[in-house]
Amino acid sequence: MADDILVRSEVDAAVAVITLDSPGNRNALSSVLVSQLRSALADAAADEDIRAVVLTHTGGTFCAGGDLREALGRGLSPEEATAEGAEAMIGLMSAMLEITKPVIAVVNGHVRAGGFGLLGAADIALAGPAATFALTESRLGLAPSMISIVLLPKMTSRAAGRYFLTGETFTPQQAESFGLVSKALGSTDEVSDELHAICEGIRKASPQGLAASKRLTTAALLADFRESASARASESAALFASDEAREGMTAFLTKRKAAWDASSS
Repeated sequence: MADDILVRSEVDAAVAVITLDSPGNRNALSSVLVSQLRSALADAAADEDIRAVVLTHTGGTFCAGGDLREALGRGLSPEEATAEGAEAMIGLMSAMLEITKPVIAVVNGHVRAGGFGLLGAADIALAGPAATFALTESRLGLAPSMISIVLLPKMTSRAAGRYFLTGETFTPQQAESFGLVSKALGSTDEVSDELHAICEGIRKASPQGLAASKRLTTAALLADFRESASARASESAALFASDEAREGMTAFLTKRKAAWDASSS
């Protein structure tokens, strides 16, 4: 996998289009994909001709979060894999928030786990008709710890209360209604049209004006980002090391109910 291209970049009229292209593992955040995505973001940040970044994907999943299997396959212990995944998520969210150019996430597939971190760190988010969203961590004995840093400031408190706790799947229209995505679109053509309109608006703005405006919109998130990230990483590590998390993940992998599951379905 080390030689595979999992993240593809192209420039279209001053817009860098970065595509997660690892559909075979649902665009999971393997060490290779993370490295390539960080590199693509850094290249866009350094290119003075780039005015905006579009982050999108191939396949039916935008991003399924961490790639635990790949990490364990490299000889890491579960604890080491968890710590590495947390650091990767922190680095990606930070890079997206700190780049001075607008980042537009375009999703038309499933968003799960760390995929929410990428979505939440984007300045603008568009969801196509095939997008689905679910924060299922609580069903695994875990919590959406790391990604909460960028989700809680964007989602309404009532929506976060429901979907953080229940793990229910929600639609693009619901995601728009409580602030997680900027707009839910009914077709891929509508997504393309909306993206074109947004990019045209950005192309009319000056680089200085874009950078200064983005500093305003990300200031609150970045003010205590490192402190929050450190606290959430410690919390996440403790949860992953717990007996309940082991039971939750084992139940998920073997397609059975977890020991605590008292539901009727």
